[in-house]
Amino acid sequence: MFGYDEVLGSARLAFTDRYGGASLPPYGELNLGSAAGDEAEAIAENFRRVAAAFDLPPEAVVRVSQVHGRDVHVVRPDDELPVSPNPKADALVTTRTDVLLAVRAADCLPVLLADPVNGVIGAAHSGRRGLYAGVVPATVDAMRGLGAESITAVLGPYACGRCYEVPAEMRAEVAERVPASYAETSWGTPSIDVAAGVTAQLAELGVEVVDRTRCTIESEDLYSYRREGQVSGRLAGLIRLGE
Repeated sequence: MFGYDEVLGSARLAFTDRYGGASLPPYGELNLGSAAGDEAEAIAENFRRVAAAFDLPPEAVVRVSQVHGRDVHVVRPDDELPVSPNPKADALVTTRTDVLLAVRAADCLPVLLADPVNGVIGAAHSGRRGLYAGVVPATVDAMRGLGAESITAVLGPYACGRCYEVPAEMRAEVAERVPASYAETSWGTPSIDVAAGVTAQLAELGVEVVDRTRCTIESEDLYSYRREGQVSGRLAGLIRLGE
């Protein structure tokens, strides 16, 4: 179920793999997305299993309708659960201990952020467009607005720079804003390294980075839209603040 599962202070962070769920092939097993074709009940059951692994009911899982932008949704203490409908945003932050923040991906970079000492956590979904828009810096700003001071960011699975081929014009556009993202595939064509770009953004903000990346395209135990196309499921980055 979890390819990565770690506790940082009072916060627990995890990235899912594709095992331990109820989805049938070709989405099997732990599809946490909304890919066309998979059964809605299977996805709901997968979220129930993930929530249970964090000792929470399914309605405590808060997710967003991801739009590849930079908006951050704040889950406030008086918000009713479940949060419905899912807010249109690409990041979540909170000071609550009774919710599980979830962002989904299938080649984009999930980023989990925590300041357990001051009781603030966040989760961001950053693909190429999110990198360009600055969704991770926006998440850091939102966390600091809630009192965060010393933030650690954990980077999860994504389509790595060795594999994420893009047109040269696209690489140039993104690299003009985030130079560290400029990359080349293993076969010598233009690419973008989203994690390298996000790492540089976080360094400018004084945020410690923990690299737990793996390449989704290269790893068959992870979902990858580039590798699987329309039948790709979605993995998730998950974070909960402990009491």
